[in-house]
Amino acid sequence: MSVAQGVYCLDANVLIQAWQKYYSPKFCPDYWNVLVTLGTQGIVFLPEAVFDEVARAEDELSAWLKDSKLPVKPDDHQVAECLKSIYAKDPVPKYLVDNTRQRSLADPWVIAHAMNENATVVTQEVKVTVPGSKRIKIPNVCENMGIRCINDFQLIDELGIRFACELAQSNS
Repeated sequence: MSVAQGVYCLDANVLIQAWQKYYSPKFCPDYWNVLVTLGTQGIVFLPEAVFDEVARAEDELSAWLKDSKLPVKPDDHQVAECLKSIYAKDPVPKYLVDNTRQRSLADPWVIAHAMNENATVVTQEVKVTVPGSKRIKIPNVCENMGIRCINDFQLIDELGIRFACELAQSNS
């Protein structure tokens, strides 16, 4: 694995979708081991709000995260000031949070942490391009704030991560 310079701030959906869909630890434990390694090297981190969002589910991903050693950055005063500057530039990011469903509560914090750490945001969200839409996603706000935003597949490519495949040994 060749590691590029830079720091990456992970959105909750990077963990949730990978766990549930394409990098289940049952068939791709390497993904999760690499995330921990990148975390211990200071290359990836989670905002506190992302950790809380994933941890409150009390499922297998939550248990893994609590045991993982992925660095969690606190939602401190400096990050709160970054959040204020995001809202000051454009009040539209308030639509990032879906308060009716209590989802995406961490999204504004992901962007604020990336701004504070001069990090790249890693998310599975896709920019909304419909003019006048009330829906807004992390990539929209990142673009507005000049913050680099990529998805987890781009992260894997940038860092030169390669997974090895093998046949599982059968117990018969």
